[in-house]
Amino acid sequence: MITDDEILNFNSFVVSLFFSALIIYYSKSKKTFLFSKLLIYEGLGIGFISFWIVNLGLFINIFNFIESYNLGIVCILIISIVTLLSFYNGSKINIKKLNVYSSKLKKPLKLIFISDIHLGTNTIKHLEKIYKKIIKLEFDFILVGGDLIDSSSFELKDLKVFKNLKKPIYFISGNHEYYIKNYREKLGKLNEYNLNFLDNKSIKYKNINIIGVSDNQSTLNQTETVNKFYKQNLFNLVVVHKPTLWEFINKQIDLTLSGHTHNGQIVPFNFLVKLRFKNIYGLYEKFQSKLYVSSGVGCWGPRMRLGSTNEIVLLSIGNQA
Repeated sequence: MITDDEILNFNSFVVSLFFSALIIYYSKSKKTFLFSKLLIYEGLGIGFISFWIVNLGLFINIFNFIESYNLGIVCILIISIVTLLSFYNGSKINIKKLNVYSSKLKKPLKLIFISDIHLGTNTIKHLEKIYKKIIKLEFDFILVGGDLIDSSSFELKDLKVFKNLKKPIYFISGNHEYYIKNYREKLGKLNEYNLNFLDNKSIKYKNINIIGVSDNQSTLNQTETVNKFYKQNLFNLVVVHKPTLWEFINKQIDLTLSGHTHNGQIVPFNFLVKLRFKNIYGLYEKFQSKLYVSSGVGCWGPRMRLGSTNEIVLLSIGNQA
């Protein structure tokens, strides 16, 4: 005779198998379906939060401090509150102000660094929200640090908002650009929207040598790119999506700007990201070289943040402290 527990276990297995197959298909496919995207992305975020809260509840239940039924109700309430808070935090955008000093600069300047917008996961409304924040700031140019687009369904014409920014904009690729369909064609058209693609190239802006390093290559090739374009008498600024490159170039490069990590996006996932990336968020310094890792200006997957924030970095580079 089949017991209720056996039926429950079988149903749980079937549901888990279905969602696992859906996630694998979605991650491998270059097609985007709204329903599957919402189900997977938001489900991942809510499921991740629920997993930790429920397991904490099960641990507390061992000590019989509270009746199981009441503990279950408490867990559901906490999950609901934390989920709503995470969605709220995921919709906000903060301005992060940062100061760096170097004697190599004759005159101070300001730049904006944004990374991980994730258009596709995030809508055009999120990009417009970023634009409204940026136009209120004083700056000389903008650096876009990869993962601008993460979906094949996103249409390039929706990048027209960048054409309204009458300042130079330099873009480098992240990992997600290479997952989308016809990525070479789409990356090649970015200049039509005021996005200058520094695909393993450098450009001089006053006394700053901006080196753009693309993501779809080995760390060795990235290091060779930096060495190729390094200028000894200029302030060398490297823009690369993942922060791991800095460990190989920090003896010569003045400043490196990266993103990718999202600062874990949802705690306690940041502890897992820390296992992969030594420098997960903030300003680091070694050998007179600095690295800033941004938490990004958008979310990937669930549009939720817990213990992290969306940020636009306003960076001031001066010639004296």
